[in-house]
Amino acid sequence: MRKLITFQVASADGYYEGANGEFDWPVVDDEFNEFSIEQLDEIDTLVFGRVTYLGMASYWPTPQAAQDDPKVAGRMNGIDKIAVSNTLESADWANSRLLSGDIGTVAGELARLKDQPGKVLAIFGSSNLTVSLIEQGLVDEVRIMTMPVVLGAGRSLFHTSRSRIGLRLLDVRRFDSGNVLLTYRPSTAE
Repeated sequence: MRKLITFQVASADGYYEGANGEFDWPVVDDEFNEFSIEQLDEIDTLVFGRVTYLGMASYWPTPQAAQDDPKVAGRMNGIDKIAVSNTLESADWANSRLLSGDIGTVAGELARLKDQPGKVLAIFGSSNLTVSLIEQGLVDEVRIMTMPVVLGAGRSLFHTSRSRIGLRLLDVRRFDSGNVLLTYRPSTAE
């Protein structure tokens, strides 16, 4: 059975975006990019909510992305992608498909994919989708890259959770930049 993981970035005070929606604060350096390549090499399908999908699709296929980070851009553009949305009419980024329906339909399709042979399935960003799939018991691993910055306000990673989510720490990885990767197993996956 394949694993479904989620990868999020957060400020030290637990926000994934600033009070005005800003996302200019993550600490991205060579070490972070090396980690990104390692992680992408584990994955054969990326899953995004609508907002994250549109943001990623507007950047990674561009000449600027290819210039800024050709290895990550190549992987992001080449990997299979699923855009989970009930409002998008199409998913036009290379190797993308649209998955619509209620959370039961989405969870059923992702459970079916988990049962197929292959590499890891991963949700990048997409906080609302992540919470819904953790609550459905589908997420096997939660990876949170905590950045060395305090935003003071913004949107909390798990702000849509309807109940407490227990997490068991599996691993901690420290980066020279001050970033810290925390890897957890949600209690719903045990």
